[in-house]
Amino acid sequence: MNPSSLVPFPPLIYLFAGIFIPLVTLRWRRLAGWLALTATTAAAFFSVINLLQVLKQGIIPYRFGGWIPPIGIEYILDPLSGFVITVINLIALGVIVHAHQSVKAEIKESRWPPYYALVMLFLTGANGIIMTGDFFNLYVFLEIGSLSLYGLIAVGEKKSPVAAFRYLVMGTVGGGFYLLGVGFLYLVTGSLNMGDVRNILPHLQVTAPLVVALTLMLIGLGIKMAVFPLHGWLPDAYTYAPSPTSAIMAPIGTKIGAYAIARIFFFIFGIRLITQIVPIAQVLAWLSAVGIIYGSVLAMAQNEIKRMLAYSSVAQVGYIGLGLGLANSFGFIGALLHIMNHGLMKACLFLVAGNFRLKLGHSRIDRLDDSLRRSMPWSAAAFTLAALAMIGVPPTVGFFSKWYLALGTIASRNWLFLAIILLSSLLNAVYFFRVIERMYFPWRGSSQKRTLSSPAPKNESQEVSLGLLLPTLIFALALIVVGFLNVWLVKTILTKALPAGF
Repeated sequence: MNPSSLVPFPPLIYLFAGIFIPLVTLRWRRLAGWLALTATTAAAFFSVINLLQVLKQGIIPYRFGGWIPPIGIEYILDPLSGFVITVINLIALGVIVHAHQSVKAEIKESRWPPYYALVMLFLTGANGIIMTGDFFNLYVFLEIGSLSLYGLIAVGEKKSPVAAFRYLVMGTVGGGFYLLGVGFLYLVTGSLNMGDVRNILPHLQVTAPLVVALTLMLIGLGIKMAVFPLHGWLPDAYTYAPSPTSAIMAPIGTKIGAYAIARIFFFIFGIRLITQIVPIAQVLAWLSAVGIIYGSVLAMAQNEIKRMLAYSSVAQVGYIGLGLGLANSFGFIGALLHIMNHGLMKACLFLVAGNFRLKLGHSRIDRLDDSLRRSMPWSAAAFTLAALAMIGVPPTVGFFSKWYLALGTIASRNWLFLAIILLSSLLNAVYFFRVIERMYFPWRGSSQKRTLSSPAPKNESQEVSLGLLLPTLIFALALIVVGFLNVWLVKTILTKALPAGF
């Protein structure tokens, strides 16, 4: 079999699943979850196969209809796209397994088919953004994913429609900015194919339309990535969305914007253009550095776990942006590692928050107490391990991405950025240990308020069912296993994913 024939399978599987789930489940609504799980499993399987193929054979293009670019549309599978698409589909698989039961608790049965259909369309957009080799098709997939997320957010709590509307406004602005940037780029180059544009740019002078294109595309994708100060949609969206939506949106949604920025600015425009001629990389680095501190400080002030994790995500996205903005090999590897590591950490944390909401009826920090270490020991342990990873305690995954980011700051001799990375780790420790302390240590007044957080007797287990607990624990275990495998990942995959010039 031709290896390129498998390249389009992941996005196509999700697309067909998104179309057929509402049709097949007209009579059997309970099939929606199983169909989504089957599609996600198949997409994850083919993603792994494609990654192994690209590591063995090199870049694999897929041209739809046999039309040769720049006229035809193509997908590009290289080590970067193969790595990111495998990461997001494996994370999506774990979240869908958990959602198979959590959706039943938080969403009405009549909404299961459209809910799962929107999840499949969101993953269609995410996979399409990663695979496409065309600027306009990237916009199309960006809108497919965004429109799906608006609906996935809106079915949550009472405030979720407002959060979805805010995201709709900002997401539409972001998509509009990106599309305008593509228009200016087409005006300059006469092409929308990424490979063709990459070959044309070295022969052109840097003119005002090209600078405008760079700026508009950075702003548009920066909104999707939630780079400070373009993050305004994120806190409410993560907080008020249903738990399964938060669990799939936090690890995947913003990472797609980060991938698009890495692909377009480093692989198409080139390092020299974005660092020496138009300082896009420096702007991204400074905005991300401010976002790291901003998100960490505001996370400390939150009393709701999902909202704390939302502001924490603003800071964690800053790590990725900072790594890209450093524009050196250590920083780029650190950014790619953090795309994977943050996805694993946040998936685990949001699944635990969903477990708390299911069993306790809330996820408020001030209503937690030390009875959780007995009533929900495995969920509490998973949260603790993920929190330690977020802080960057070795040998968890969070340590290694921060290590490479620190090496990147040293290589660029930017000591302020190094100090920001170290300071943010201390701030992470403050707000995560506040939760850990509540779960494991007695606190004054807990005896009077215990009934609010743990209605069951001390020795009675309230742990969630195996279907909810298993994916949570798998993500928690991955935080250690992937940490030990980081050297292999860097040498085998990430060094091959570096853009030219590093």
